[in-house]
Amino acid sequence: MSRMPAPPRRDWGTPLLVLALVALVVASFATLRLDVAAFFTPEAVDTTLEFLAGFAPPEMATPFLLKTLNAAVETLSMSALGTLLAVIAGLVLALPAAGRWGAAPRGAVRLVLNVLRSIPELVWAAILLVAAGLGPFAGTLALAAHTAGVLGRLFADALENAAPLPEATLRTNGAGALAAFFYATLPQTLPQMLSYTLYRWENNIRAAAVLGVVGAGGLGQMLKYHLSLFQMPSAATVVIAMLLLVALVDAVSFALRRALTR
Repeated sequence: MSRMPAPPRRDWGTPLLVLALVALVVASFATLRLDVAAFFTPEAVDTTLEFLAGFAPPEMATPFLLKTLNAAVETLSMSALGTLLAVIAGLVLALPAAGRWGAAPRGAVRLVLNVLRSIPELVWAAILLVAAGLGPFAGTLALAAHTAGVLGRLFADALENAAPLPEATLRTNGAGALAAFFYATLPQTLPQMLSYTLYRWENNIRAAAVLGVVGAGGLGQMLKYHLSLFQMPSAATVVIAMLLLVALVDAVSFALRRALTR
């Protein structure tokens, strides 16, 4: 007579993790003084409506629209070039971070990636503005530094999760390490890497607009200038340009991701 199989051991890891997250959320609400009712007082509503009314109508003069278009192109260029530099740096750092060169380089490079992505873009921009001066160059480098840390970590995880058998098979049959990587491992991870890159490009459009506030050029610098002078119609036009630019990049990114997943 065969024995009944032993019941599987209960895994308490997931319930404990969910419980810890719930406790963290509850503690956050308990420690923060969130006066939500203050947003709905008559004084707050009147002040908000009065402030928003100052943005209408937006500035639609042709010279200003051309200036806004140039700033939008500058913001788009900052995000695209910053993302491209980050992809190159992320790929270079992802190889040792995935453990392909040993355990010691893996830990050291992952520490570098942690530092790069832990420092926000605004802090990178403030540091690089001192070295490079005002303008889009510092903003582009700030986007590249932070995004390289993010993409390097994501690329490294994708490489580690790739199936090792195809590359091992090519190596067994005499292929070199570089050829086996390009023909076996990289094709597995390339769609995922491209998806990560497109997503980070979307984020960098928004970040590039914010970086202009600290003097890194583009739409953000225009927005800061006109808000500081209380030129609300001009600021409204800049905000609309930001929204249109983000919507355009989101649509392009969505179309590219759909094409990659077919």
